Amino acid sequence: MSPGESKTVVMKFGGTSVAGAEQIKRAARRIVAARDAGNRAVAVLSARGKTTDELVAQALEISDRPDSREMDMLLSTGERISCALCAMAIHDMGHKAISLTGSQAGIVTDSSHTKARIIDVRADRIREALDEDRIVLVAGFQGVSTESHDVTTLGRGGSDTTAVALAAALGADVCEIYTDVAGVFSADPRIVPDARKLSVASYEETLEMAASGARVLQLRSVEYARNHGVRIHCRSSFEDGPGTLVVSEEEAEQEKVEQPFVTAVTHTDDEARVTLTGIRDEPGVAGEIFTALAEAGINVDVIIQNEPVGDDELADLSFTIDRSELLTATDAIAALGGVSQGVRTDDRIGKVSIIGAGMRSHPGVAAKVFEVLGAEEINIEMISTSPIKISCVISADRVPGAVQALHEAFGLGADAVRPEDPAGAEHRPTIPS
Repeated sequence: MSPGESKTVVMKFGGTSVAGAEQIKRAARRIVAARDAGNRAVAVLSARGKTTDELVAQALEISDRPDSREMDMLLSTGERISCALCAMAIHDMGHKAISLTGSQAGIVTDSSHTKARIIDVRADRIREALDEDRIVLVAGFQGVSTESHDVTTLGRGGSDTTAVALAAALGADVCEIYTDVAGVFSADPRIVPDARKLSVASYEETLEMAASGARVLQLRSVEYARNHGVRIHCRSSFEDGPGTLVVSEEEAEQEKVEQPFVTAVTHTDDEARVTLTGIRDEPGVAGEIFTALAEAGINVDVIIQNEPVGDDELADLSFTIDRSELLTATDAIAALGGVSQGVRTDDRIGKVSIIGAGMRSHPGVAAKVFEVLGAEEINIEMISTSPIKISCVISADRVPGAVQALHEAFGLGADAVRPEDPAGAEHRPTIPS
């Protein structure tokens, strides 16, 4: 098969998949196997094991608030190490390989250090290497700013986005995301041992799952895949077999048999809540607050504002954010001056969500969620919904029990569906070879 007739496959390996020498060699064998099958192979690698955490810890030993540009210079080194080592392993197996940094691979981003967004992929160097029958290894999680030409990083899980962006630019047939789990599950198997692996999920469902705490795929990578029509196959690094195929809603409906209208229960237990008391009830105040948060680079999740009872009454406004951004958020609000009479925070907030495209056509789902959590004596502090999601903000220490109760109540376990029920039937997704 000539290079021009070959399929292009982008393969991404996470930190646990390249944690040690044997894991890197295993990844190299998978990449070589894809090339031997006649594919043009591009692999995106994360930093090894806990390397990124160790680099962050080193930075914090030096500075309480490390400069974001220098953090990007530091953190980008982990993925480069993985790529160089894997390229060495592939060379030893008799194949030609080249490792590239994000900038060398043509990943162009904006200038938002530590949270940059990809704005272009100039993959000419990758195409040239593929035409030379090389396997290309790209350092994930990083790129180069189009304005300052500085190294940038894409935020936690950014290697997923790197892989999807390259798959889109190269017109790849599939983007394979290799992780330490076998695919996307109906809940975190560490909390729910009988969680069911999903054979197929739509972009919309997976986006809601990623936004609500599921960490198998990064939110922005799924968003990028949806916008560019990239098929994602999430699978295990350590065993063969199909994983979870993430595709358009139309293709997902064709691929999967009838299944429960709730697809999954997701959670997070690392959020914080900020409550501003005594806010003026007038136009523009909320805009001022959330503009300040946006300029500080803070993503806000659930928002609730009460309506004052009388004309002279003041409002209260609460919102949730990632716990690690709490200090930055309170600083941004303090800089606004007298926007509120007081600020209260709670750094032990969690969230549990149920997600499923079938919820659009099934009334009473919210009622059942509230009934189940009420029976467990779990207090719901905030609520957020979309057509295919219901999220409840609760105390962080009650999250595991809430996940287990909801997963059981909606019959999502691997053994909860009767064998004769089509929802329990094994169904292998159609995956390009």
